Amino acid sequence: MTPKNLSTLTSEIRRCTLCAESLPCDPRPIVQVSAAAKILIVGQAPGRRVQESGIPFDDPSGNRLRQWMGIDRSTFYDAEKIAIVPMGFCYPGTGKSGDLPPRPECAETWREPLMALLPQVELTLVIGQYAIAWHLPDERKNTLTKTVQNWRHHWPSKLVLPHPSPRNNIWLKKNPWFEGDLLPPLKERVKALI
Repeated sequence: MTPKNLSTLTSEIRRCTLCAESLPCDPRPIVQVSAAAKILIVGQAPGRRVQESGIPFDDPSGNRLRQWMGIDRSTFYDAEKIAIVPMGFCYPGTGKSGDLPPRPECAETWREPLMALLPQVELTLVIGQYAIAWHLPDERKNTLTKTVQNWRHHWPSKLVLPHPSPRNNIWLKKNPWFEGDLLPPLKERVKALI
């Protein structure tokens, strides 16, 4: 696949039905991109609420992520500033302990061509194990805590974050260094890039 431009590729992604038979609802690929974006957010896959609204991180996780970044909704949803490209573009369904993993077809089909058309990205926020596996494959063997603790290793181009879900409140409570040491530089970097 060799798309001519980002607009063409984005249109193709939004019409994608590759894994329709494996999804619990009709495909609704959710992605926010612009070739001008300097910040890229890479999550897992949309949750049920996001699938319904069609807006990435339109849930309590998004509220927390915006707080961590020190920005408001309008800045967050400005595609010229921030690209949001999950590892899976559609809601994958629910399993025993939360949402299922992102469908692999998305990354296999769309990720490389899409990343090639985001030349201005200077900071990638990597959220979750599937995003880590793709964007920081050498970190896969480490625990999430260890990977986040080593944030300076990839800084200032990439930063691994725990998922901002309220389900991670216990992790945040056990790791107060995250808010004290990591979030202030993140907010400064985001402010400088937008």
